[in-house]
Formats: sequence, C-alpha cells, structure tokens
Amino acid sequence: MKNKIKKISVLLFLLGLVSCSSDDAYEPITDNPVLDLTIPTGFPELNAAFFKNQPTKYGVILGEKLFTDPRLSRDNTVSCATCHIQANAYADHQKQAIGIEGKVGLRNVPPIQNLAFMQYYNWDGSKRQLEGQVIVPIIMPEEMHSSVVEVIGKIKNDPDYQKLFFQTFGDREITDQRIYKSIAQYEYTLISANSKYDQVQRKEAQFTAQEQEGYHLFQQHCASCHSGALFTDQTFRNIGFPLNSDSNEAGRARVTGDLNDYMSFRVPSLRNIAYTAPYGSFGQFETLQAVLDYMDQGVLDAANLDPIFKDNENRLPLTEIEKEVLIAFMNTLSDEKFSGK
Repeated sequence: MKNKIKKISVLLFLLGLVSCSSDDAYEPITDNPVLDLTIPTGFPELNAAFFKNQPTKYGVILGEKLFTDPRLSRDNTVSCATCHIQANAYADHQKQAIGIEGKVGLRNVPPIQNLAFMQYYNWDGSKRQLEGQVIVPIIMPEEMHSSVVEVIGKIKNDPDYQKLFFQTFGDREITDQRIYKSIAQYEYTLISANSKYDQVQRKEAQFTAQEQEGYHLFQQHCASCHSGALFTDQTFRNIGFPLNSDSNEAGRARVTGDLNDYMSFRVPSLRNIAYTAPYGSFGQFETLQAVLDYMDQGVLDAANLDPIFKDNENRLPLTEIEKEVLIAFMNTLSDEKFSGK
C-alpha cells in the first residue's frame, strides 16, 4: 500500500431524512477536499468502510465538534470526549465506562487509536464499520441514554452546526447518517505511529539494553496475539481473565451465539498501553505488573481457553526480571505526541 492516500475528487452523499437513512442522492462538494493522510509504513489494510467515508476537511472539523459536544447525551453532561480522553490515548482511567447520572457501563473504555485499520469494533466485535459503532454510546442507557432524533433536535438550530453541515455536505440538513459519518471521519484521523518503538523501527532511536531484552521476550511470549504494527492480530480469545459477574456479559458469544466464543474478547492493541490503565474488559487489573503476575500465577480454566495457556498448565511463567523487561518494552509503545504529553 502506498504511504499516502492521494487526494481524489469524490461525490459526497446528500443523505435523506432521519427516518429514511438513504444514501441514494449525490451532489459534488468541491470545496471540501479529502484529507491527505499519511499511512504509516507496515500498517495493515484500511477497513473497507474507510474508502466510502474518507476524512474530508470539514467533515473532520464537524466530527470533532460532535465528538466533544455533551448535547449528544440525554442530560447534556457526557460527550464522546468525556470517556475518550486524549491524555489516555482516548481511553480513560475508570474500570468501566461511566455514563450519565454516574451509571456504570458493562466494560472498560477502549482507546480509539488507529481505528481506520481495525476490522472489528467494541470488545466483542459487534460492529464491523466505525460508522455503525457511533450510535452505540448515544443510545445505551448506561452511557448517553439519548437518541439521534433528540440530538438533532438540540443542534439543528445551532448556526455553527448549520454552517459545518453545509460545508461538509452541501446543505444544512442534519441527519443521522451525516452525524455518524462525520464522527467516524474524525476518528479515522486518530493515527498513532510515533512511539519510541516506531522511531527505533525507522532507525531514529535505539532501545536501551533493558528494552531490547524486553522486545526479544515479547517476541517469544506475546507476539503471537499482539502481532503486527497494531500489536493485535484482531482475533477473539479467552485468556482466562477474572469473570465479570454481570449477567449480560458473555464476550464474543453475545454476538455469535456460539458457546465456543464465551468470554472471548478482541485482542487489544498494546500501543499506548502505559496510558490506558486499568486493563481487561472490565478493568480487572490496575497495572501491567498485575496483569503479568496474574498470568504467571495461573489464569481461569475454560473449555475454550486459548492454547497459549491451555497447553502450558494455564499460565505464562515469568520471572520478576522478565516481567520488568517486558514492561520496559511495552512502555516504548507510548506515543507522546498522539496523547498530547
């Protein structure tokens, strides 16, 4: 894949009414160019949906405004940015998401870096397109507990929004699909690829002896799951973490209905891992040390436990020094510029 997505002329959709969600009408928007994004060398293929909704100059500005607007929530107190905080690689430090009125969500808030390259979204992979994921937090009772109709009612007379929708889509009509697409365009631009690890790969920096040792150990024990430039193979695995007692939790099985997927979750990217504590699908572990200690001591058994543990007496044996150097390496995955440090 080329390192640049070329600027191309595109026909952007004039979307239908909120109740219709039609993408049938077209009109060229000549003053809203597609952004020239730099695609990092070695990154995987872009999600196919990206090419149907490439980030544009005003689409991204509109998306960021919506992303930070608490009016997307029922009581105007919670925005996307409330939980997805830049300093935390667009995650937060809560064990589970906290929504309106202090309601506690089912799962830990995931970071939203490099979403343009992901093939699944949410811990259970319930969405395959980012545009379809946007609606989830808006309507969930424990998150924003609103509706797109309600959101549109709040912002439709806002002159700033009217101007941005016109600049992005060619008229001032605000629809559900336009909201989803704009937020997704903004999120597509959140690319993290300038950690010390990346600088080492580009021969702009060098690992310390401890980091280098950790890197070799990581390749032996971790890279089969946390593989590639994203440090995730995007598969779903049960690795025997402590169970969430919430009866609504079943991991990937909530989506597939297959008991073989019970308590399997999408392998998280380890990029910016130092910024995204606590760890696990519902924040089971406060620190990376706690994660490694748990794996060393032995994980929960299960019929579908990942072979990495199943074939090794349900544990990943590590010495204290090995844990130390592994954490040192994982800290090199921190992208200070991306997280605004």
